[in-house]
Amino acid sequence: MPEAVVASCPRPVNRPIMLQGWKDLASVHWRFRPDDVQRLLPPEFTVDTHEGNALVGLIPFHMECIRLPRLPAFGPLSTFPETNVRTYIVDRSGRRGVWFMSLDVTRLIPALVARVSYNLPYCWASMSIEHTGNTVSYRSRRRWPRGEARSVLSVEIGDRIEDDAVSDLEHFVTARWALGSTWAGRPIWAHVDHEPWPLHRARIIECDETMLRAAGLPTPVGEPIVLWSPGVDVRIGRPRLLRR
Repeated sequence: MPEAVVASCPRPVNRPIMLQGWKDLASVHWRFRPDDVQRLLPPEFTVDTHEGNALVGLIPFHMECIRLPRLPAFGPLSTFPETNVRTYIVDRSGRRGVWFMSLDVTRLIPALVARVSYNLPYCWASMSIEHTGNTVSYRSRRRWPRGEARSVLSVEIGDRIEDDAVSDLEHFVTARWALGSTWAGRPIWAHVDHEPWPLHRARIIECDETMLRAAGLPTPVGEPIVLWSPGVDVRIGRPRLLRR
């Protein structure tokens, strides 16, 4: 059985190998048939579901101050926009986490480093984030590896959601405390630690994207779940190999 979804980190990362800020974050999730998502995962991970549906999110945000513990940030290389496509998984111990289908960033060197260190599907892209009143507009177009993957998303930020009013579904797509990947064909797992997300209601003004299709997914159907957050500061643990 999967462990419970909890709003606060159940496994604090006391010795992080990396510190990051995930700020100015929009979260747009669509429902999919579990089989359509499971076929994109390695066999060691099972797609996590909510009321029988798999959830896949388009998540644009501003990555800030990537740094190693006790060291300063890496100057301009440490702060940039990012857009990721992600779903949710359960490992064979029942732990819940995130599986990244793609992560587009505007810095080529961090993309290459992350591909090597965590074997995550980082891509190089051109992006922008613009604020106009309560509206935030995110734009992304992939540059490398080549392929048709772009996103134009504008959301209107609504009221703050009180902590005791966050729904089970909203916790499901935000309260994730680990990430899964593979290394040389072996599954790996890394814990993630941060304060509970401060969440706001949000409304889509414009959404034109091909990133989900580029990840191998069919066209989503139904109304998406839309949230926005000013962000959190994050501590990432060392990736560890999982037993098969």
